[in-house]
Amino acid sequence: MSAPPQSRELDLICIGCLCKLERVTEPTTLGNDLLRSAARLSRWASRHASFDVPFAQARLLALLDELGPSRVSALAAADHSSQPTITTQLQRLEASGWVHRASDPDDARATVISLSDEGHAALETVRRARLAVLSPALDQLDGPALDRVRVAIDVMDELLAAAADAPVPHPTRKDG
Repeated sequence: MSAPPQSRELDLICIGCLCKLERVTEPTTLGNDLLRSAARLSRWASRHASFDVPFAQARLLALLDELGPSRVSALAAADHSSQPTITTQLQRLEASGWVHRASDPDDARATVISLSDEGHAALETVRRARLAVLSPALDQLDGPALDRVRVAIDVMDELLAAAADAPVPHPTRKDG
């Protein structure tokens, strides 16, 4: 019998076939759980919130808010979408007056997209609507639970900062 593993690892057994055992480290499981929970909460808030901005456009407004003025190619890469898909969405945002196009100061042949004041306002409306559906659930939490939420937010911010400084892994999916 071999000694137990030094780190906390979970053995996953492929039932019904003769596969080798795969080891999944706790950080991997924890990372998957974190991503799944964050995504579920975000989808839940969007699904229950009432706002007039189509979800795909709200997501693109939020991406522009996060990245700042960007080229179409950078937005497509950040959204894992094709340039034609992003261009179509940007045309809709532009028709609503939510974005501006300007010449790229580094390359006059290219354009840079940025949020307009109206785009910021539309995004803020979406965020307020999502918060409105989450607030009753937060209101039900007691002081210690709210403290854990605050700590979780701090940890997520630390993770995002660390991820921003980490080397970018090779992409595993092909874009459009």
